[in-house]
Amino acid sequence: MKYMNKILFFNVILIIFFLSISIKPVYADEGVYDIVSGADEFVESGGNTRVDEVKLKNFSNTMANTLLNIGVAVAVIYSVVLGIKYMIGSMEEKAEIKESIIPFIIGCIVLFGSFTIWKIAVIVGNRLQG
Repeated sequence: MKYMNKILFFNVILIIFFLSISIKPVYADEGVYDIVSGADEFVESGGNTRVDEVKLKNFSNTMANTLLNIGVAVAVIYSVVLGIKYMIGSMEEKAEIKESIIPFIIGCIVLFGSFTIWKIAVIVGNRLQG
């Protein structure tokens, strides 16, 4: 335990050291008028942009389906690995695997629940829109 505390302390000191040498001073000598005029230009340039709703919808659907497929693949592979470990493992390993099943189930609930909530929100939004 003392060894781990020393390693943790050493890592914290290293992080503080590297953060302290990477900080650079900033000399902002612009006046208030320059800042306000720059902000006005930024706001005016943003007013002329339009969002292509079809592209946004296609990107959103593609991204959600891709993430869902990756999540399903990871869940299936992890469950297969857990099943093989359970069949091959000793009694102690089986007990450890049973303990790791609960976080796995919670992760699956979060994965599929979040996708379901997103899909319901999209359907309700589409119905309210038109």
